[in-house]
Amino acid sequence: LAMDQRLATASCRSMADLITEGAYAVADSQGRVLDGCNADRPLVPASILKIATISAALAILGPDYHFRTEFFVDGQQNLTIKGFGDPSLVSEEIVAIAKQLQQQGLRRVNQIFVDPSAFALEHQVPGQEMSDNPYDAPIGALSVNFNAVPFSKEKGGRVNSAEPQTPTLPLMAELAKNAPVGRSRINVCTGGCEATPRLARYSGELFAALLQRQGIAVGGGYGGLRPAAAGARLLYTHQSRQTLRDISRSTLAYSSNFMANLIFLTCGAEQLGYPATWAKARRAVHEELARQMGSAVEGLVQIEGSGLSRENRVTAAAMLRLLAVFRPHQDLLNLEEGVALKTGTLTGVHNLAGYLPQGQSFVIMLNQSANNRAAVLARLKAQFAGAGASTNNRGTAAGVPKK
Repeated sequence: LAMDQRLATASCRSMADLITEGAYAVADSQGRVLDGCNADRPLVPASILKIATISAALAILGPDYHFRTEFFVDGQQNLTIKGFGDPSLVSEEIVAIAKQLQQQGLRRVNQIFVDPSAFALEHQVPGQEMSDNPYDAPIGALSVNFNAVPFSKEKGGRVNSAEPQTPTLPLMAELAKNAPVGRSRINVCTGGCEATPRLARYSGELFAALLQRQGIAVGGGYGGLRPAAAGARLLYTHQSRQTLRDISRSTLAYSSNFMANLIFLTCGAEQLGYPATWAKARRAVHEELARQMGSAVEGLVQIEGSGLSRENRVTAAAMLRLLAVFRPHQDLLNLEEGVALKTGTLTGVHNLAGYLPQGQSFVIMLNQSANNRAAVLARLKAQFAGAGASTNNRGTAAGVPKK
């Protein structure tokens, strides 16, 4: 059923002092629309789109899904690591992997190689900028520490790791050449690079250092990109200690573009076969969201999984339908002053979506220079403070469809 046309096309008169280019909408817990304006206007969602990615992933992969990483050993004692997009491979997780490899009998490694073939990306993340910021980090089949590199630089130029769990790596000295004195955390491709070999080098150097810390001798260090040699045996398959539900909570809480896009790509690969591609991810996620949202999915255009791309579009009406579906998972969202919410921010984009204290779902989408989203939210909280979550005599039965 289509949203009541009076609300779908209503002007934002009651919010005219706050909304010059945008939309908002509110629905009760049964999906009946209570208030809104411009609700059928496609707007740039930014990171509220992560709700769509997580909603689809929890259905496609399952909340208890674990990401895997495979470790092969050949006759020359070379270790080949094949990643499958695990977003949780931080230094502490790699220490646990090193202990498992040791338990499997690994005592000495000649060289470490990385097999990136589980991903065949047509390009890096749409909307990603060439900045030093960790949120612009590239992604790949084997990615460590969110593809961000922590280091500290002394006045004399000496470079060390900026965190105790991560050893000082040769790559850090290279990335720190143009960095200021002090602590930095920059993405591994800062200044621009070919992503696949750089990600593999970071992963290989980190694994080599942490294996040696665990007492496993590594002779030649990181050796480069290549698949496991013919006849190499699968020594160990690591399952991420965190489930998809755990990782989804972190993705939403920290609005991690890196994690969201690895989840997005994994949906496509698990549903349509490896290697992962953007096209497979878009198809798998869209088909699942169509199943969840019905015809309301026509108001959602998703280019990638995080909301970085300005080509993403969503209407407030579609967002309300998505929130109706996502309601059982609302505990994954941050809770701020009684409101479970997800923010979405780009230059000139200031969005919020979630659930009001009384249970109503809401979306605020401002594609304008003035960031008035907090003021709009405050007004909506006051307006619906006394309303029940499931009954409101101003609701339109023709609102968002029931689940």
